[in-house]
Parts: sequence; C-alpha cells; structure tokens
Amino acid sequence: MAAPQHARAAPLARALRSASASASKAETCRRALLGLSEPQLRQLALDHGQVRYARSSPANPTSCHSFHPLAQQSYRGKQLHDLIYKSRAKQIQEFNHVPKAFREALLGAGWSVARSPVHHAVTASDGTTKILLKLEDNRLIETVGIPVDDDNKASSRLTACVSSQVGCPLRCSFCATGKGGFARNLRPHEIVEQVLAIEETFKHRVTNVVFMGMGEPMLNLNSVLEAHRCFNKELKIGQRMMTISTVGVPNTIKMLASHKLQSTLAVSLHAPNQKLRETIVPSAKSYPLGALMDDCKNYFLETGRRVSFEYTLLAGINDEKEHAEELAELLRMCGGGYHVNLIPYNPIEGSEYKRPYRKVVQAFVDALEAKKITVSVRQTRGLDANAACGQLRNEFQKNPLLEIESAPSAERSLVPA
Repeated sequence: MAAPQHARAAPLARALRSASASASKAETCRRALLGLSEPQLRQLALDHGQVRYARSSPANPTSCHSFHPLAQQSYRGKQLHDLIYKSRAKQIQEFNHVPKAFREALLGAGWSVARSPVHHAVTASDGTTKILLKLEDNRLIETVGIPVDDDNKASSRLTACVSSQVGCPLRCSFCATGKGGFARNLRPHEIVEQVLAIEETFKHRVTNVVFMGMGEPMLNLNSVLEAHRCFNKELKIGQRMMTISTVGVPNTIKMLASHKLQSTLAVSLHAPNQKLRETIVPSAKSYPLGALMDDCKNYFLETGRRVSFEYTLLAGINDEKEHAEELAELLRMCGGGYHVNLIPYNPIEGSEYKRPYRKVVQAFVDALEAKKITVSVRQTRGLDANAACGQLRNEFQKNPLLEIESAPSAERSLVPA
C-alpha cells in the first residue's frame, strides 16, 4: 500500500517542495522597506546612526552636557513610516526630508522601497480593474480591484483581490491560474504593494482585502501573515474586512487558527464528496475531505469565526440537487459555524467546463436552504476583463515574460477606472 499512498500524495508534495524552494530563492532579492512596521523602521534608522537627541535637564537648557540620545524614539524611523505609507514614496531618492547621508546609507546597504511598476491594466464595464505588476525578477502578478457603488459615498467599498504566489502549483482543473504553472512565492512587500497599486488606480482607499488571487495562500503562510499584519496595522484595514482563502493544505488551517485572527477563512470545497473533489482539485488526494472538515470544525471552535465554503458550480459536474443535499449533510456533520458561497463558473480558454444556467443555480440554492444551510451566490464581476474569480490568467503567463525595453509605454498602459 505504501507505493499507492506515495503516488496519491505526489501533487501536494511537489507543490510544498516548489513553494519551499522558491522561498529560499526569494531571500536573495533586495531588502524591502515596504511591509516593515514603524518599530522596525525606527530600529533601522537607529542602526544607521539616526538618533534623536533630547534635553535631560529642563532646568539647565543651555548646558552642552544636557543632551542624551533617546534611542527608542528615533524620529527618522517615523519619517520613513510616513513616507512609505502616507506619502506613498516609491523610491528612497524621493525621501526629500531625510538627510542625504541617510538616504545614501540605505541605498548602499541594499535597501529600497521595493514598489513594482504597473505593466498593464484593464477595466471591465462594471468598473472592476485587473492590474499586472512587473516584479523585480521580471515576473508578472495580477491583482484585482473590485468597487461597489453605493448611493452613500461614505460607505462605498473597494475590495482588493491579492495574489500570494506567481502562478499556482495546485492546478485545480477549472482554474485559469493553475493552467499557467507556478514560479515562486511572493514576499510580504509584493503582496502589500498590490493594495497600494489598487488605491492609486482608483484614487480610493481599499476597505476590504481577499487573499483569493493567484496562488495558494497556505503554501506561503508566513508572507501572507506578514502582509495581513501590514494591511491591518500600517494601512488600517480591519481584520474583519479580510478573507484568507485556501483549497486545503494539511496542517495549515490549524496553524492559522493558532494566530486567532478576526479575519474570515474561506475554504474552496467545490464538491460534496472525496471522489468528485479529487477530479476537480487534484491536491485533494493527499488531504481527505473528512480531515479537511475536521480542521474547519476545530478552526471555528478555536477562533469563533465562521468558515466560508467556496463552491464553484460546474454545469453537469457538481450542480445537481443531489449534490446540494449531499453538501448540506456534509456541513451538518461538521457542526455549526459555516456559510456556503456559490460561484457560477467563469469560462476560461481551453476548458471544457461550462457555466450552469441561472435556474440550475437557483435550484441548488433552494436545495441548500431547504436543509437550513446559509448560502449566497457570488456576483460575477469583471467577466469581460478576464478578472472574475478563476480567471486570473493573462497572455503573458503562457510564456515567461521577456524584457520589453523597446516598448516602455506598455509598462504603464493603464485603463482609467
């Protein structure tokens, strides 16, 4: 039995090895200021001799001996923080209020803000905008800004759908990103900068973040958690306004639960039983559905946060009434604390899957609600810009991106939101 078990575990095992290898390779990249907290930036300033001095004796303010360094109150670090997160400076050379010697010291030590240029952007008729960022190693990643119009401007929302990897190693059969292959994990600043790029494009503050772009967040959990912290602490996005998605990687849901975040965990289920799920999600072979549901149940018990189950409806594959009833039974067995988010399939090039008719979707909803399961249907956004869920693929992913120095205008080809 050993050989078959090894064969079944192969898809996810390969993905884990690839993600691990890419993480070590990324360590050789430049040092990024973006993503650092204010205390970290203060310490960086101190490390480069930027110490603030203050009076130690108010009674004798003119004495040359009345000054001492307040090492923990380096205002240069606060300046760096404001320049990066408020002024949104993209290069150290733009730090005009910082001494030239300090700027040169940072550059000499290999530091940079580490903002990537926009390679291209496209906006759908509903306002959803997909942005391609060109990373330092010439790779492209996608991020999507999803605006929600509201008569009350004060409550309008802008959701950032961010990527956590360049491509994805799990290769779910219906997903465009998986068909494009996998290159490496993203570093924390490469996740954070996606939100900044969206805010600059829309000229609007991002209110919600979903880790549902390219890649499997749980295969890059350390970077995802660092980016999550930065979104919350530096960009002031509430934890409850963020969602971390996963198709399921053994042991990682338990690890995420230990951090007790107030964010939503979204589990991509896509099938009500193990056999069908394996045909849709190859990595499911090494993570039995029963074990996944047990981990979700324990996540709810430990965090008190409801788990959202994502279910992509594929016409004639997993969209029958019987599938809905089986799904309801599966959820009841795992206890409370769940919600089903149905996603009518978004067609992609080269796929045989089809989008179910609206009446089929409604019948699936009715079958779940008849079993007292809370359910919603995700509104399709950005379909005409290939920016809807499951469509995070672009023409440049089909082959490694080549330098386009001969056409620099393409790097900034933005379509106004």
